Amino acid sequence: MQALIRRAETIDLERLKGFLSRANLGTDGITIDTIDSFLVLEDENNEIKGSLGMEVFPGLGLLRSLVVSPGQAEQEIIVLFDQMVQFAKEKGIHSLFLATKKSTTVKFFELIGFQQIRQEDLPAAFYDSAHIQHILNVDNSLFLKLSV
Repeated sequence: MQALIRRAETIDLERLKGFLSRANLGTDGITIDTIDSFLVLEDENNEIKGSLGMEVFPGLGLLRSLVVSPGQAEQEIIVLFDQMVQFAKEKGIHSLFLATKKSTTVKFFELIGFQQIRQEDLPAAFYDSAHIQHILNVDNSLFLKLSV
């Protein structure tokens, strides 16, 4: 499969929301104004096979909506993260954060440079995010940080 990773555009909004909904992820906060903070992984038929988004705060980024279809190569997931880190640098972001409720994924995130942090160490600015508010209401959420 020839995969392409690119920044999402306005025209991708409904397709991306549908992709995330099928993966049982929320789409709150994904709008025309925020769509350009998402990356999509597409196959040769222009079907979305993966996504990774970022909520942008001054100097900070909160990663969200990481979804990959079954069968995607681990290398494609790593490239998705690498491109998001480059995008974050372009935006002047110095720290990326993510949350997961799957402890089995922590090792993968650590391999690509993230370090686990306590919930109390999340930046105060994040508490205005509907995404973080949802995560804080989920038991066993784990938080990780990457300095870029």
